[in-house]
Amino acid sequence: MEEHIISEGGYRYIEQGEGTPMIILHGLMGGLSNFQGVSRHFPSRGYKVLIPELPIYDMPLIKTNVKNFARFLERFIEFKGLKDVILLGNSLGGHIGLLHTKMYPEMVRALVITGSSGLYESAMGDGYPKRGDYEFIKKKAEDVFYDPKVATKEIVDEVFATVNDRMKLVKTLSIAKSAIRHNMSKDLPKMKTPTCIIWGENDTVTPPKVAEEFHQLLPDSDLFWIPKCGHAPMMEHPEDFNKILEGWLQARGF
Repeated sequence: MEEHIISEGGYRYIEQGEGTPMIILHGLMGGLSNFQGVSRHFPSRGYKVLIPELPIYDMPLIKTNVKNFARFLERFIEFKGLKDVILLGNSLGGHIGLLHTKMYPEMVRALVITGSSGLYESAMGDGYPKRGDYEFIKKKAEDVFYDPKVATKEIVDEVFATVNDRMKLVKTLSIAKSAIRHNMSKDLPKMKTPTCIIWGENDTVTPPKVAEEFHQLLPDSDLFWIPKCGHAPMMEHPEDFNKILEGWLQARGF
């Protein structure tokens, strides 16, 4: 997808299709390509799909936190002149979408979260002292998915390079701590934005009970499960993910 990236106004992003704006937010270790299934499916169905590259490692360390990523997202939305956006986030991207929706509710028409942080984070830093051990990192990457084969060599290499870059590692741990600090359990009951929750039944990073808690706390939410699926449903089962999401958008009139 690298060849489709647009660089303008200090942003790098992919844009496909015309219609209702759907902004996709990747996770901490996730790239833009994680959402290929979504970005290929929805542009032909009346949606303008945008995937901004989040400044995970580009901000000063003191500003590397969930709140500043939510502010970055708002600036991107303003730069593109968008209104009534649908936000779709996986993992940290879901958390950014949730916090952005809390901060700027008038901008967000609907929210879609999958494997989202914001209520529960497993200890991200527990194994990183072994960061020079490729096999250890490979196992960590495979554990994200129900089917370990989804963790291709390309994905493992990218994670391995990230955790072996000292500044990127420091920022990764800083973001993880920020995600824990920004627990949203008290905010969610006040958030009236329609929310679609799509979760892998076998997610070990944000276990199924997290999805149930999101569903209980968010006043206007629907919860959908994908079996034999880990932390990134849109990668592991893109067709099922798209079918659920498209059905929900149609049912809700989005």
